[in-house]
Amino acid sequence: MAFELALARLDFGEWLRRRRRAADARPHLNGALETFRRLGALPWGERAAAELRAAGAATTLPAASPAADLTPQERQIAELAAQGLTNRDIAAQLHLSPRTVGYHLHKIFPKLHITSRAQLRDALS
Repeated sequence: MAFELALARLDFGEWLRRRRRAADARPHLNGALETFRRLGALPWGERAAAELRAAGAATTLPAASPAADLTPQERQIAELAAQGLTNRDIAAQLHLSPRTVGYHLHKIFPKLHITSRAQLRDALS
């Protein structure tokens, strides 16, 4: 129910702002933004933040963690590597080749802004 209420507040705030009633729109947009942040609805929060900026208020959204950019398979491989498993062990467990695991780890490290397997555990938490 909170999401639907926040969505209604966002719509009403947008409507008010488009009618050049920015001061009236800000409380509705701010309330919607706070609810979307609390619920973790980042796309809706970004939309509310953009409307708030258009209404003359300064806003920022919390940055998403780098681990959110990982695909499900990359996430699974990263978690197993963080536990200390070798590429061969990870490959056997996931029914992949060790080269495929190495390929995924090669893509994971830049996404997490790390350079070694030892940093994986901290990057994933």
